Amino acid sequence: MITDTISFRVRYNEVDRMGYVHHGNYAAYFEMGRTELMRKHGLNYKEMEDNGVILPLSEFYVKYYSPALYDDNLSLETILTSYSGVRLNFEYILKNQHGDLIAEGKTPLVFVNNTSRKPMRPPKELIEKISSYF
Repeated sequence: MITDTISFRVRYNEVDRMGYVHHGNYAAYFEMGRTELMRKHGLNYKEMEDNGVILPLSEFYVKYYSPALYDDNLSLETILTSYSGVRLNFEYILKNQHGDLIAEGKTPLVFVNNTSRKPMRPPKELIEKISSYF
Protein backbone atom coordinates (compact mmCIF):
# COMPACT_ATOMS: atom_id res chain seq x y z
CA MET A 1 0.00 0.00 0.00
CA ILE A 2 1.28 3.48 -0.91
CA THR A 3 -0.13 6.62 0.69
CA ASP A 4 0.31 10.35 0.28
CA THR A 5 -1.48 13.38 1.68
CA ILE A 6 -1.92 16.79 0.09
CA SER A 7 -3.58 19.93 1.44
CA PHE A 8 -5.38 22.66 -0.50
CA ARG A 9 -7.97 25.38 -0.02
CA VAL A 10 -11.42 25.39 -1.56
CA ARG A 11 -11.56 28.19 -4.12
CA TYR A 12 -14.63 30.33 -4.68
CA ASN A 13 -15.21 28.98 -8.19
CA GLU A 14 -15.52 25.43 -6.76
CA VAL A 15 -18.65 26.12 -4.69
CA ASP A 16 -22.27 26.18 -5.80
CA ARG A 17 -25.07 28.54 -4.78
CA MET A 18 -25.50 26.68 -1.50
CA GLY A 19 -21.87 27.40 -0.64
CA TYR A 20 -20.93 23.71 -0.90
CA VAL A 21 -18.13 22.37 -3.07
CA HIS A 22 -19.90 21.21 -6.22
CA HIS A 23 -19.88 17.42 -6.53
CA GLY A 24 -18.07 17.58 -9.88
CA ASN A 25 -14.95 18.97 -8.20
CA TYR A 26 -14.32 15.79 -6.23
CA ALA A 27 -13.10 14.03 -9.38
CA ALA A 28 -10.52 16.80 -9.86
CA TYR A 29 -9.50 16.61 -6.19
CA PHE A 30 -8.99 12.85 -6.43
CA GLU A 31 -6.98 13.30 -9.61
CA MET A 32 -4.70 15.80 -7.84
CA GLY A 33 -4.14 13.24 -5.10
CA ARG A 34 -3.37 10.41 -7.55
CA THR A 35 -1.01 12.54 -9.59
CA GLU A 36 0.96 13.71 -6.56
CA LEU A 37 1.14 10.23 -5.02
CA MET A 38 2.50 8.80 -8.26
CA ARG A 39 4.93 11.69 -8.79
CA LYS A 40 6.36 11.36 -5.27
CA HIS A 41 7.05 7.68 -5.92
CA GLY A 42 8.80 8.22 -9.24
CA LEU A 43 5.78 7.49 -11.44
CA ASN A 44 4.95 10.23 -13.87
CA TYR A 45 1.67 10.31 -15.82
CA LYS A 46 3.15 12.50 -18.53
CA GLU A 47 6.07 10.15 -19.11
CA MET A 48 3.72 7.15 -19.28
CA GLU A 49 1.49 8.96 -21.77
CA ASP A 50 4.52 10.01 -23.82
CA ASN A 51 5.40 6.29 -23.94
CA GLY A 52 1.95 5.28 -25.18
CA VAL A 53 0.34 4.22 -21.89
CA ILE A 54 -2.83 5.89 -20.62
CA LEU A 55 -4.75 5.26 -17.39
CA PRO A 56 -8.48 5.92 -17.75
CA LEU A 57 -10.85 5.37 -14.83
CA SER A 58 -13.06 2.30 -15.07
CA GLU A 59 -15.27 3.50 -12.19
CA PHE A 60 -15.70 6.54 -9.97
CA TYR A 61 -17.19 6.20 -6.51
CA VAL A 62 -17.63 8.89 -3.87
CA LYS A 63 -19.54 8.95 -0.58
CA TYR A 64 -20.25 12.38 0.90
CA TYR A 65 -20.40 12.86 4.67
CA SER A 66 -20.23 16.63 5.21
CA PRO A 67 -20.06 19.57 2.84
CA ALA A 68 -16.76 21.20 2.05
CA LEU A 69 -17.16 24.99 2.04
CA TYR A 70 -15.44 27.97 0.47
CA ASP A 71 -12.00 28.61 2.00
CA ASP A 72 -11.92 25.31 3.91
CA ASN A 73 -8.42 23.90 4.13
CA LEU A 74 -8.83 20.32 2.95
CA SER A 75 -6.55 17.36 3.52
CA LEU A 76 -6.72 14.55 0.98
CA GLU A 77 -5.15 11.20 1.77
CA THR A 78 -4.70 9.11 -1.36
CA ILE A 79 -3.98 5.40 -1.04
CA LEU A 80 -2.85 3.06 -3.80
CA THR A 81 -4.45 -0.01 -2.28
CA SER A 82 -3.56 -2.64 -4.87
CA TYR A 83 -2.51 -3.41 -8.38
CA SER A 84 -3.32 -6.54 -10.30
CA GLY A 85 -3.05 -7.43 -13.93
CA VAL A 86 -4.00 -4.27 -15.78
CA ARG A 87 -5.56 -2.34 -12.89
CA LEU A 88 -4.50 0.13 -10.18
CA ASN A 89 -6.94 0.71 -7.30
CA PHE A 90 -6.97 4.00 -5.41
CA GLU A 91 -8.92 5.10 -2.34
CA TYR A 92 -9.33 8.63 -0.97
CA ILE A 93 -10.13 10.18 2.41
CA LEU A 94 -10.97 13.89 2.39
CA LYS A 95 -11.14 15.90 5.63
CA ASN A 96 -11.46 19.56 6.50
CA GLN A 97 -9.23 21.62 8.78
CA HIS A 98 -11.22 20.46 11.83
CA GLY A 99 -10.64 16.79 11.01
CA ASP A 100 -14.26 16.30 9.92
CA LEU A 101 -14.69 13.60 7.29
CA ILE A 102 -15.94 15.24 4.10
CA ALA A 103 -15.87 12.36 1.64
CA GLU A 104 -14.35 9.00 0.78
CA GLY A 105 -13.81 7.68 -2.70
CA LYS A 106 -12.49 4.90 -4.88
CA THR A 107 -11.21 4.86 -8.45
CA PRO A 108 -9.89 1.82 -10.28
CA LEU A 109 -7.73 2.76 -13.27
CA VAL A 110 -6.85 0.52 -16.20
CA PHE A 111 -3.59 0.50 -18.14
CA VAL A 112 -4.50 1.07 -21.79
CA ASN A 113 -2.34 1.17 -24.91
CA ASN A 114 -2.88 4.64 -26.38
CA THR A 115 -2.71 3.37 -29.97
CA SER A 116 -4.87 0.25 -29.81
CA ARG A 117 -7.06 1.52 -26.93
CA LYS A 118 -6.93 -1.95 -25.42
CA PRO A 119 -5.97 -2.92 -21.87
CA MET A 120 -2.32 -3.78 -21.43
CA ARG A 121 0.05 -4.98 -18.72
CA PRO A 122 1.66 -2.15 -16.75
CA PRO A 123 5.12 -0.96 -17.73
CA LYS A 124 7.90 -2.94 -16.05
CA GLU A 125 9.40 0.21 -14.48
CA LEU A 126 6.12 0.98 -12.73
CA ILE A 127 5.80 -2.52 -11.28
CA GLU A 128 9.42 -2.36 -10.07
CA LYS A 129 8.74 0.93 -8.27
CA ILE A 130 5.53 -0.12 -6.52
CA SER A 131 5.99 -3.84 -5.92
CA SER A 132 8.01 -3.32 -2.72
CA TYR A 133 4.95 -1.66 -1.11
CA PHE A 134 2.72 -4.70 -1.54
